[in-house]
Amino acid sequence: MTISNRSTSLSDDGTISKGTNTPRYVKKRQLSKFWIYVLLVVAGLAFGLPFFWTISSSLKPITELFVFPPTVWPENVRWQNYADVFVIAPFALFIWNTVIVTSLAMVGQILSAAVVAFGFTRFRFPGREPLFVLVLSTLMLPWQVTVVPQFLLFRYLGWINTFAPLIVPSFFGGGAFYIFMLRQFFLTIPRDLDEAAKLDGASSFRIFWNIMLPLSKAALATVAIFSFIGHWNEFFGPLIYLNSPDKFTISIGLRYFVSNPFESDEPREAILMAASLITAAPVLMLFFAAQKYFVQGIATTGLKG
Repeated sequence: MTISNRSTSLSDDGTISKGTNTPRYVKKRQLSKFWIYVLLVVAGLAFGLPFFWTISSSLKPITELFVFPPTVWPENVRWQNYADVFVIAPFALFIWNTVIVTSLAMVGQILSAAVVAFGFTRFRFPGREPLFVLVLSTLMLPWQVTVVPQFLLFRYLGWINTFAPLIVPSFFGGGAFYIFMLRQFFLTIPRDLDEAAKLDGASSFRIFWNIMLPLSKAALATVAIFSFIGHWNEFFGPLIYLNSPDKFTISIGLRYFVSNPFESDEPREAILMAASLITAAPVLMLFFAAQKYFVQGIATTGLKG
């Protein structure tokens, strides 16, 4: 007589056995997990190898850069390569310029996208749904289409060779992707909180600032991470609008280590690797520091349509 095909069964001698907990099943499950972990470790090593090679190359002297077979780790570690990054080029100024642009643009995108998403979520007005579809349709618009009109507009405003073209647009909507992400998150917040706040005399701005934003920390952190990475690594915008070296951002400043002359004993490629690692370090630190909020924001966005 069989009680269950999988969990519990009654044998002929009257003993009860759990089919899913037999030693054979447990061993098979552990073996499958073992191979999954092996696959993940191999994939992790494969993806991490270029990063490790960048670190190794950034510490090599010029005599070890092009030897064959290549050395996995330099025999004579040259920490001077990282110091030379700030000597050969005004790299500290490039970092400061990037911090200014990234910080202001990130704040603008977070606030403006949150305001627009709040409007689409909590206010009912004629044409709300078609307007939201129109906003989403801009995601399919290639950025190459808007480059020339934007450049002509910013040139007319006299913003060429300033940080304004890289910062000001972020305060006007924040981007369709961020609006969509925050809108989907705001939909998961019950409207009962809004109604209770209105009964206490709270205005729409008070509801947005004191209720919606504090409850949306995970989604806002996700937007902040995406925005920071996007502006920190942006290359095309600074390349178009910035002309003076004293206004270059870090992505444009890396060109210094390709075009500028080097002394014969300076390892050009190693110094370029060191500059690249310095550029990537803030992004890596931000991601690992805010990984909890990032995962939470992605997991809880879009639960309600």
